[in-house]
Amino acid sequence: MSYTKEIILSERTGDKYSLIRHSSGLDVLVWKMDGFTTTEALFGTKYGSVNNRFRTVDTGDFISVPDGIAHYLEHKLFENEDCDVFELYAKTGASANAFTSFCETAYTFSCSENYEKSLEILLSFVQKPYFTEANVEKERGIIAQEIKMSSDSPDRACFFNLLGAMYHNHPVKIDIAGTVDSIRQITPELLYKCYYTFYNLHNMALCIAGNVDEDKVIELCDKYLIPAEDKKLEVAFPEEPPEIVKRRVSAEYTVGTPLFSAGFKCPAFKGVEMVKMEVCAGILLQMLFGSMTPWYKELFEEGLINSSFSFEVFNAEEGFFTCICSGESRDPDEVFKRCLQRIEEAGNGGLERRLFEIIQKSRYGSLIRGFNNVENCAETMFENHLQGTDAFTASDILAQLRFEDICEAFTALFDASKAALSVIENHAGK
Repeated sequence: MSYTKEIILSERTGDKYSLIRHSSGLDVLVWKMDGFTTTEALFGTKYGSVNNRFRTVDTGDFISVPDGIAHYLEHKLFENEDCDVFELYAKTGASANAFTSFCETAYTFSCSENYEKSLEILLSFVQKPYFTEANVEKERGIIAQEIKMSSDSPDRACFFNLLGAMYHNHPVKIDIAGTVDSIRQITPELLYKCYYTFYNLHNMALCIAGNVDEDKVIELCDKYLIPAEDKKLEVAFPEEPPEIVKRRVSAEYTVGTPLFSAGFKCPAFKGVEMVKMEVCAGILLQMLFGSMTPWYKELFEEGLINSSFSFEVFNAEEGFFTCICSGESRDPDEVFKRCLQRIEEAGNGGLERRLFEIIQKSRYGSLIRGFNNVENCAETMFENHLQGTDAFTASDILAQLRFEDICEAFTALFDASKAALSVIENHAGK
């Protein structure tokens, strides 16, 4: 088979990797890391729990599928007609895994030797689905039990209740595994339909980093990849109003201290713009609520927050972007009130240039150190490639970021009228 190759280079650090556009339809990204003894590989697709409405040249109109089917498909792909895939990996000594997120599914392995044989296994089983009425039904009980166990998690409930308070229609508010009722609708025919739609090589990427030979990787791709026709996949999402659904939601679980998640619903972004806003949001959360701030120290000393307090940027170009603060508190409503006060203060000139410069340098250093981690390099290539950027986009943006950019992003991201609070209260004390 034929291919074209492009070198993706960081002018700042000198790090580089190859982007190989294989004639089978697959994009192959290889980051050769001299001096490293381990190898990490991901073979995955731009397909997650939110992709429940789509069309191709074969379907014509948009079709909808049950919630949880991407996760169900990931489970089933490890079981082929002859044996369990983990048995094959056991013979090579590789550690294998997989994950389904809101927007991606990936199959991974890491090893210190025999990466060629492990790569053969990876390329083979991901391209050979095997679904029958019997094995699909068997998996239904396993996944249903997993869903029930997850429903007992107060942390998970707090998170998804927050998404439900913010998003009217977007499927991001639905658990990745779906519901017990939704997975009852999954059949072998539906699994095959989703597989051949989203596991098309034109919608996938193979990312491998570490102690690898690029020519050998291409040779194995030539041997094992099954050429695919581009089906012109389109995904669709329901229209989402900018406003939140509800200011406050709560649920009761047996917890020692109430849990909370406070979120700010932001506009959705794509591509490089999304990466820039994600970088800005991470810095802003640290400037607003980080452990170096008077706000954090004050709430900590008052006993309103403890070491469990954290924040994150939760986003994807599939139409959602939120800034979230979470933790434990004896008075979650007071913490939320103080969060909103901090936002108001920041909007009135309360962002400090010096603090921005400290955080910017710290975060840039962390990103650069990540290029010395084989697993991080493979994952960063994968996630960025699927959203149309590259592994160095975030570090380049961060290096060039100005305080004025941060102030502009603050206005776009932190709107107090679009903030919601999810609380898990202790029903045992009621």
